[in-house]
Amino acid sequence: MSQPANALTLQFLDWVASGRRTHADVMDAWRSSCPRLSIWEDALLDGLVRYDGDRRIVELTEQGLAALGRETRHAAE
Repeated sequence: MSQPANALTLQFLDWVASGRRTHADVMDAWRSSCPRLSIWEDALLDGLVRYDGDRRIVELTEQGLAALGRETRHAAE
């Protein structure tokens, strides 16, 4: 992953972690038609975020929390 993409991925993860985010929120804010800027798709494929279709929310995985330097216990805060 390139440095700019890594920075954007961390920005995306921080944004997801900062509040309850629906799939629609993510699509509105982060979807891109540019194949070089696929932050949402890459984070999903890399296991950094997960989409809970029943609750319709996007949340960080343990890997995503680790990428931000946060421990799992912070997910509930």
